[in-house]
Amino acid sequence: MAAITASMVAELRGKTDAPMMECKRALTEAEGDMVKAEELLRVKLGSKAGKAAARITAEGVVVSCMDGTVGAMLEVNCETDFVTKNDSFLGLANAAVGLVAKHNPTDVAALGLLAYEQDGFGPTLEDVRKGLIGKIGENMTFRRFKRFATGSQLASYLHGTRIGVVVEFEGDAVAAKDVAMHVAAMKPVALTSNDVPAELVERERSVAAAKAAEDAAVATAAGKPVQSAEIVAKRIDGGVQKYLKEVSLFNQTFVKNDKQTVEQMLKGAGTTVKAFTMYVVGEGIEKKVDDFAAEVAAQVAAAQQAG
Repeated sequence: MAAITASMVAELRGKTDAPMMECKRALTEAEGDMVKAEELLRVKLGSKAGKAAARITAEGVVVSCMDGTVGAMLEVNCETDFVTKNDSFLGLANAAVGLVAKHNPTDVAALGLLAYEQDGFGPTLEDVRKGLIGKIGENMTFRRFKRFATGSQLASYLHGTRIGVVVEFEGDAVAAKDVAMHVAAMKPVALTSNDVPAELVERERSVAAAKAAEDAAVATAAGKPVQSAEIVAKRIDGGVQKYLKEVSLFNQTFVKNDKQTVEQMLKGAGTTVKAFTMYVVGEGIEKKVDDFAAEVAAQVAAAQQAG
């Protein structure tokens, strides 16, 4: 029987994108015949892994794992919402976030190298991911994760499977959980106004300035007096300050009590929130929206031209 070398396994994996152990099994069954081994894999996996790898993954789930003051949150993406209910996909996601919490990998690539077996695939998490791509028929990716181990208490909240929040705090756990739910609902970008990223502040200032210029143009066209530069500057500053209050957690009106801010609620509960992290599935990913009617119309037009 032909010896199956690591280079042969690597070559077959490069051709098919199949998991390493599946490549080794196929080569063993094919007695080292690369072409036959590739055919065996195509029969077993349908060549789905390689074909799926380039498809956009804008759906998915956010999962979390908390153990005392150590925890993790992870976003795992797939192509369709249907797969987010698949037990194998969910098993992969929950196992992966547990590995993040336990092993503290440096990045997604390092996470994929950790030992894990599921559904007959392995021995690494990456092998399981690729195996499930072939089994389920959809691309799936580990997009991002964060591990929490600063010594602070942790409160987490998952809104369904699409929004996840982790709050680092000291004090009352109920109040912290309420803050996590508030973050999921109101989506602040920072703890305080001073923490809002400079690029967001400048963008808001540009919007306010453009609005002021538009108002001035309308007033001029209507023959009405135009506000002085000093008044316009104050209007722009006022607009920016209003924006900062709307997007900073402590300044937001608490969702459970519109008579107080989040900061006032926390003070009353004797609780300090040190940081929060929020993941929203697919945030920032350009999602392809198929226009089925347009696609059918294009196919009909092409058929008519061919005829």
